[in-house]
Amino acid sequence: METDTWWGGVDGQFKDQLEPLLAISELKGTNVCDIGSGPGRIVRNLIAAGAAHVTAIEPSRAAFQTLEKNTKDIADQVTLICATGESIPRNDFDIVISLGVLHHVVNPAPICEAAYRALRPGGRMIVWLYGKEGNAFYLFWAIPLREITRRLPLPLTKILCYLLTLLADGYSLLCRFLPLPMRRYFSDVYGKFEFKKRYLAIFDQLHTTYAKYYSEKEARELLELAGFKSVQVYNRSGYSWTVSGSK
Repeated sequence: METDTWWGGVDGQFKDQLEPLLAISELKGTNVCDIGSGPGRIVRNLIAAGAAHVTAIEPSRAAFQTLEKNTKDIADQVTLICATGESIPRNDFDIVISLGVLHHVVNPAPICEAAYRALRPGGRMIVWLYGKEGNAFYLFWAIPLREITRRLPLPLTKILCYLLTLLADGYSLLCRFLPLPMRRYFSDVYGKFEFKKRYLAIFDQLHTTYAKYYSEKEARELLELAGFKSVQVYNRSGYSWTVSGSK
């Protein structure tokens, strides 16, 4: 599998984060809202998977400008809103999706509550979150290191992340032969990225201002407390959660 396809294609990371709780085939013909769209990778995946229309919400002005550029060719199928997640309009959405976003929000409860109100009866919310279980080895060194890198000048952080990427690549290679901690993540996820994406994954971890690693109970309660029923939680590659709830 080509690494670019794994990062950005429908059948790569996108599918891996959704299934088995939401099959890609279930997106066909749906009215979807994507919370925290960034530069538009998920938006394009949703359209490519057959969604009839996607409403993309992105609070960062810089990211929103990139989102506008990256969705020009599908402008008739998307609505772009530069706002925070709790500003989601009530539009009888079939699905509200947020992948890799809510764990960077200090208080995501208002976003989930707004998503519940915006869905049609029977609609679903799907989120992907960093997990606490399975990440003890990683969190042992990453959390203290992040407290340092957040305060470093950006050029130094970039150099450190480059060196850590090389170190992680070596660890990933060892995982092919040894039962090391987080072996599933390094073989099923990290090892499929091209070098630039591996570097960005590490940079994102060490340069972010906030990141929460959810326990299974917390992941479930995130949607249950917003009113969602039939909440399901799936452990992805031993390090993260995909969570689904229905209105």
